[in-house]
Amino acid sequence: MTTKEVWVTYHKDLKQFIFSKVKDEMTTDDLLQDVFITIHTKLEDLKDTAKLKSWVYAIARNKIIDSFKKNKKTVEILEFKTEGEVEEIPVHTEKDCLGGIIKNLPLKYRTPLFLSDIRGVKQQDIAEQLNLPLSTVKSQIQRARKMIAQGFIDCCGYTFNKKGKLVGELKDRKDCRVCN
Repeated sequence: MTTKEVWVTYHKDLKQFIFSKVKDEMTTDDLLQDVFITIHTKLEDLKDTAKLKSWVYAIARNKIIDSFKKNKKTVEILEFKTEGEVEEIPVHTEKDCLGGIIKNLPLKYRTPLFLSDIRGVKQQDIAEQLNLPLSTVKSQIQRARKMIAQGFIDCCGYTFNKKGKLVGELKDRKDCRVCN
């Protein structure tokens, strides 16, 4: 496969992928160009063409991460709002509770959890970004996950089954301690 064939096949999807991460058209174009320069120079090294798509996206992810590191950009943590704060929704869901539970987490736990579990950033990269040891970041993420489980227990009376899975049924919105 040639670089031109890779371009024709993947450039639109890659551009959309990169833009979804960097949110800037000029940066997206620059990164897309960098990705294809790398593809062009390393394409002969790819042994299994069946893995071409994952290889191309791995290059794009690495270029995005390098760009963030180079520009020392950090991810801004958005304020979580439960849907009930915006408008009254007739059906009460786990999503309503989860938003409130995450919003109430201490920032030192919320930030690494958000980056890891929602944004998909590797824990090592989070540690570098937050200037913390990797072991601290791992602990904070695990504690945040436990706090979320405890939040469902406190909020809606969930329990752990014999296998350690969180089980239960949501209470009505009026009975929920987090959403009400």
